[in-house]
Amino acid sequence: MFEKLKAHGQEHLVRFWDELSETQHTALAEQIERIDFPQIAHLFAERDQANEVVELVDRAGEPAAMRLGDQKNRFSPESACRRGAEALAGGRVAVLLVAGGQGTRLGFEHPKGMFPIGPVSRCPIFQIHLEKVVATARRYGASVPVYLMVSPATERETRRFFAENANFGLPETDLRVFCQGTMPAIDDRTGKILLAERGQIALSPDGHGGALAALQASGALAELAERGIEQVFYFQVDNPLVEVCSPEFLGYHLLARSELTSQVIAKQDPKDRVGNVVEVDGRLRVIEYSDLPDSVAERRRADGSLQIWAGSIAVHVFELAFLLRMSGRADALPFHVAHKRVPFLDEQGRAHQPEKPNAYKFEQFIFDLLPAAANALVVEVDPKTHFAPLKNAPGAADDTPESVRAQIVALHADWLRRAGAEVADGTPVEISPLFALDAEQLRERIAPGTRISQPIYFRP
Repeated sequence: MFEKLKAHGQEHLVRFWDELSETQHTALAEQIERIDFPQIAHLFAERDQANEVVELVDRAGEPAAMRLGDQKNRFSPESACRRGAEALAGGRVAVLLVAGGQGTRLGFEHPKGMFPIGPVSRCPIFQIHLEKVVATARRYGASVPVYLMVSPATERETRRFFAENANFGLPETDLRVFCQGTMPAIDDRTGKILLAERGQIALSPDGHGGALAALQASGALAELAERGIEQVFYFQVDNPLVEVCSPEFLGYHLLARSELTSQVIAKQDPKDRVGNVVEVDGRLRVIEYSDLPDSVAERRRADGSLQIWAGSIAVHVFELAFLLRMSGRADALPFHVAHKRVPFLDEQGRAHQPEKPNAYKFEQFIFDLLPAAANALVVEVDPKTHFAPLKNAPGAADDTPESVRAQIVALHADWLRRAGAEVADGTPVEISPLFALDAEQLRERIAPGTRISQPIYFRP
């Protein structure tokens, strides 16, 4: 190990070795063993080019899409629903739920999936998502296994939380928890890997794109194939409005013979802070809002609508065969560079809390698989009913617990009114997925004319 560090100019990582316990020796040695030092050196050398998209931007155009309410769409919602339902009933669909984030920005020092977001029930986000899966499996009479990706920071608490809550009704055989990888932070001047503590390297999760490598390393990809899974429904934990395993969404993916299909919303402003799904040279890809020049973002059609209109919401369907193929490629996903403030120890072992960015972090994004996918497709959804990301603490401008709960209430009140109920304005209502997955199912369980004027949580 020591010779390896010296060969790569990173011997400072064991500067405090003699001060560490045997347990700390083992932990630090394991961290060092997992680092690909040539890769780190390459990423540092190429850091200025890693996020280069200038040559792509001018060629960016509209993606192949299923637009909301467009009569020119290739497939009807009815045919898509039928095709998606067939896949679900055949037990060919699995869920990949990415949940590695902490609730730090929310002022919540736990995994974000544990945040109590239910507007009436105060159910955690995890419960809402898992109950959707359980209800879907019951509706279609087939198991829907969940592959839950956590990070080193959230793994222990997440596992304990699920055990304490009996997996929220999901059978033990249908839940697989696995951990994403990490990447070291490096000094922005020297390329040296930073130490967080004397026996701890400054590590951070390798991004949601790390799901591909983590699925492979954990054996989960092989397990999915053994189970006869063909489609993997992917989403991130912070959006409680995701229609998990939507048969219509799955159906569009299958009818188009797509290897990767993504949900998008129509941008309302050229500078909306979402990834932009575009077509470049016949292939779909995502260009981050920060990389999209105003001159391109503001392009408009003859009718005044935005040309770069499709904003990614991090909901996808993958063909398992595609994931298996891409997992064998070392260059499947590029690394993106972020210039951040990273606490570190100096040569004397003194802790520093930088006031300005001092280090580079590297992460991968799962949407970078788009250009490699055959027949890639985007499907537009209504943000009012499908997209309520929980990101910021109460009182912030948007994406707060208050705004997310308000969207849940608005959606469920709409379902109740469509079922014939009378809901007084401003009345908090919430519907457990185990009671009804959608307005149609709710109609079977609510008596027409039901009056609701007090907060209520519908559950079995």
